[in-house]
Amino acid sequence: MIYLSLFISFIQVGMFSFGGGYAAMPLIQQQVVEVHKWLTMSQFTDLITISAMTPGPIAVNSATFVGIRIAGFWGAVIATFGCILPSCFIVSVLAFIYRKYKNASEFGNVMSCLRPVVVALIASAGISILQTALFSENSVKLSNMDIINGVIFVTALIILRKFKCNPILIMSLCGVAGLCANLLAGAI
Repeated sequence: MIYLSLFISFIQVGMFSFGGGYAAMPLIQQQVVEVHKWLTMSQFTDLITISAMTPGPIAVNSATFVGIRIAGFWGAVIATFGCILPSCFIVSVLAFIYRKYKNASEFGNVMSCLRPVVVALIASAGISILQTALFSENSVKLSNMDIINGVIFVTALIILRKFKCNPILIMSLCGVAGLCANLLAGAI
């Protein structure tokens, strides 16, 4: 039964996540945290972090990690298969359609209409993760804000936008900074 639940959950993610892994995050969150309660929001945030740092698509990495956590090796295989199956089918159909109608302007119009939806999905996922990282409770109040994480976030954002540094280096440095800050806070 758990295998079927994993397959159905991640086939839904695969079917409805247009725009890449970051656009899939709200769908994964809904299935994994809200519907099935396989992970807490904090564990989900950790999952997304690990999935983003691991080579490969974020949605597929997330499916693999959730599957292995919930049902072991076969859970990982089934969740991953469920996640990629719709893409394989859709890409095959779109390749056929594209070959047949590549000169039609309507095809380009349909693709351009999907852009705002993808931006909204990515923004929703970013806001949700930012809220979990910066606030200790579900309520967004200044009194609940984690100052250390806030300073690390703002510093990383400025460095990435202004100096165009390597994101992997910045993620690593932020992890070290967070570890050091939390160790110092625990020692005081």
